[in-house]
Amino acid sequence: MVSLATRLGDPQSVADTVSRYVDDPERVLAWGYHTYHRAADGESAVTLAADASRKAVAAAGIDTDHIDYLVVANSNVPDYLNWDMSTAVARELGLSGTPTLMLTQACASGVTAFEQIAGLMAIRPDVRTVLLVTVNRVSEQHSNRMRTNTCLSSDGSAAAVLRRGERQLRWLGTEQITDPECAEFFRIEYGGAAAPHPPEGESNLTVDPLALVYRHFRKDPEHLTAFVRSVNARVAQVIDRACERSGVPRDRLARVIYLNDNQKSMKEMARAVGIELSRTNAELAAGIGHCGGADQLICLQMHRERGELHSGDVVALAGLATGMHWFCTLLQV
Repeated sequence: MVSLATRLGDPQSVADTVSRYVDDPERVLAWGYHTYHRAADGESAVTLAADASRKAVAAAGIDTDHIDYLVVANSNVPDYLNWDMSTAVARELGLSGTPTLMLTQACASGVTAFEQIAGLMAIRPDVRTVLLVTVNRVSEQHSNRMRTNTCLSSDGSAAAVLRRGERQLRWLGTEQITDPECAEFFRIEYGGAAAPHPPEGESNLTVDPLALVYRHFRKDPEHLTAFVRSVNARVAQVIDRACERSGVPRDRLARVIYLNDNQKSMKEMARAVGIELSRTNAELAAGIGHCGGADQLICLQMHRERGELHSGDVVALAGLATGMHWFCTLLQV
C-alpha cells in the first residue's frame, strides 16, 4: 500500500439527533457511540469515493495515468439499478480507458478486495498500480441508520493506492467463512426484482431487519442462541485461518481492526479473539460510526496518524457482513 486516504460525511452528535431516527433513544445511546457521520444532501457515494481517491492519488505522488486498474467496493444501496458505480467513479477521476471492477459483497468487500487485487496482479504482469476505494453512503429512503442492526451507520469512504512489490502495509493473506443459511439476514425487502413494490401501507422503513432474523429462528429458539454464540467464535476462527494461511501466529497481531460495532460487541469480539480492547479500534468506532466496508481502512489510517502502528506490526482487518460472511485480511506495516 503506497498511500491511504479517507473522506467522511459531516460529524453529527448521537445525543442531539437520535430522536429523529428512533422512538427509543436509550437503546441507541447504550451502544456507546457519541458521533456518527452523515453526508450532505446531494453528496452521493460516487462523490465520497472520488474525493477519497483524489486524496490517495495525491498522497502517493502520482497522477491518474499511473493507475492500471480501479476497484470500487460499495456496501450500501447503489444510486441506480442496472448501473455500474465503478465506471461512474472512473469518470469522476478522469480514468478514461482504465479497466474497473465493482465489488458489492456488502461490508466484506473493502477487506476481501485485497485478495482479489493480489489475484489480479498474479495473472496480469502489466497491472502494477491499483486504486482501491471502498464507500458506504446510507440511503435513508431504504433504511434507518439507527435501526438496521446494532450498529449506527455512517457515511464515509477510504481509498488506497496499491503497488506491486511495495513493502509498507504489505498484504499477507485473506480468509473468509460463509454461512449460506443466513443469506436473507439484513436484506432490504422492497425495490429489487423479487419485490419491486411494498404492500399497501408498508415501506422499507417500516421493516425491522432484526425482527426478521428472530423470525427465521422462531421454530427453533435454541438455534438462535447457538447462532448468537457462534458470531464471535467465527470472528476468531477466520482470524486464525488468515494467520495460518499467512504463517503468522495469532499472538503476533499488534492490532485487530474490526468493523465499527457497538461497544458491547467490540468487547465481546476482543474477548473471543484474546486481545486487549485497547488493541482494537473500539475507541475510534465510538466516534466514527459504522461506515460499512470502509470501516477497517478508515480506522487503519487513523491508527497510523496517531502513531499507534509501527514498522513490522501485523494488523488484522476483520469483520462480518450480510450474507453472512466472516472475513479477515492481514497486513504487515
